[in-house]
Amino acid sequence: MDQHSSDHLPSNPFATRFVRPGEIDFLFSDEDSLPRVAQQLQQNHWRGQIIGPHGSGKSTLLASLLPVLPPEVHVRLHTLRDGQRRLAFDTSSAGEGCTVLLVIDGFEQLSRWQRWRIHRHCRRRNWGLLITAHADLGLPTLFTTQTSEALARQLAERRLGGELSAAALAEVQACYRLKSGNCREMLFDLYDRYEAQPWLFVPADTSKAEDPRISR
Repeated sequence: MDQHSSDHLPSNPFATRFVRPGEIDFLFSDEDSLPRVAQQLQQNHWRGQIIGPHGSGKSTLLASLLPVLPPEVHVRLHTLRDGQRRLAFDTSSAGEGCTVLLVIDGFEQLSRWQRWRIHRHCRRRNWGLLITAHADLGLPTLFTTQTSEALARQLAERRLGGELSAAALAEVQACYRLKSGNCREMLFDLYDRYEAQPWLFVPADTSKAEDPRISR
């Protein structure tokens, strides 16, 4: 691949700034919708959990859900780092007419004592509590996230802006299997593969015209 061709390729579509939660929408199946999840959370008196395996879109769903909640819901979001066992959070009230919703992404990382303390605080203050976790931690389940090769393909096509070529599909499938279905890690791996061979990821309908290895 010559320098002239590389100058015309777009920036890496799998860069972190394009694929982090909040930058991509959560992909629902036909029978599910974001308003429905928000309504269920409200019906549960602002208590709920989003559960699923690593890299299945829990944080992405959370980032899509919070902006559609009513304005009177005062969200206090905490994203826990790996191995974080304690959490200090703001215990002040949110003002008259407001509902405090404590949101903790990665709740299972906290110690049992910390989780019990947070539950007790929310009950006493009449706060809502919304968490993400890898397994059921006792709150009403709003949504269970899961991945598939079809979802992996959809994510890649959204980032690339078109149907995958056969070569790109093979790369996506290989990354998905290598990362054992973890779509977050798959996207990180695709970043490296795109950096090494960007011409493989040209959308199917333009791949022949744009592939710099095809002689003209």
